[in-house]
Amino acid sequence: MLHECIAITSMNAARLRQLFFIVSLASNCLAQADARATKNQSDSMVLVRGGTIQIGIDASEISRFEKVFDIPTAQLFQDEVPKHSVTLDGFYIDKYLVTNGQFKSFTDANAEWRPGRIARKLDNGNYLRHWTTAAELTMRADHPVVNVNWYAAVAYCRWRGKRLPSEAEWEYAARGGLNALFPWGDDPVDKTHANSATSRLGTTSPVGTYPANRYGLFDMAGNVWEFLVDEWTPYSSMPQKNPVAGDSRFLDATAFLKVKTRRVIRGGSFDGAPVNLWVEYRDSHPPTGSREFVGFRCAK
Repeated sequence: MLHECIAITSMNAARLRQLFFIVSLASNCLAQADARATKNQSDSMVLVRGGTIQIGIDASEISRFEKVFDIPTAQLFQDEVPKHSVTLDGFYIDKYLVTNGQFKSFTDANAEWRPGRIARKLDNGNYLRHWTTAAELTMRADHPVVNVNWYAAVAYCRWRGKRLPSEAEWEYAARGGLNALFPWGDDPVDKTHANSATSRLGTTSPVGTYPANRYGLFDMAGNVWEFLVDEWTPYSSMPQKNPVAGDSRFLDATAFLKVKTRRVIRGGSFDGAPVNLWVEYRDSHPPTGSREFVGFRCAK
């Protein structure tokens, strides 16, 4: 009887070990699957095939846009003049804005870009000021990172093996193949299309909350303005191919840290008026300008 008990105990122990192995294997597989899903989401990019588009507006069109946006100020539309032809090679662009959670991984791996350690000459003093507590950061992990300067945006993209989009790439992608006022078409701005002043949230929303455009890109209008690689300059009237104002994509290690000129921002924000969400609308921002309404996404 004793031998039978020992045999049964041994058999049960063997089965338990086998069961434990199976459960452990399943858990590891699930963990790996979750990791792959997370990695795929964080790395997800859209291939935008090259082509030629017209960017900007003619001076003769200003009066029409004054009426469209109910803004009787012609000067507001001068930066979009003149209309010109741009040809782009194909490129990849992130589906989503870079999030707090993703940027935290970057600062964990790069101590020089952590709050309190960034060189003073690179920032206006607002850098990651919203990262006040771990709980706050966790709660907003899937919101777009804000209070980052242009240098940090370039550094993050370089760390990921990417770069900031050019202004022409951004507009081409934001259009989603449409010739319309907004990434979703010509329907007026409202709370179903984007996080803007019309939504009355008064702050950022999780990336991907609002519908994507036809290219599968989220938040190309509203939520936060997006830093781009270009220097802020007037448009050229001449046809261009793969233009970058300032003539550099800053692919080397340190050249971007020497930039002093204002950079282009696009897309509008949670506090933006409808005109700011217009795919043609362009604005500028100092490279040191960490603010609660400016973020970025990457391209390559």
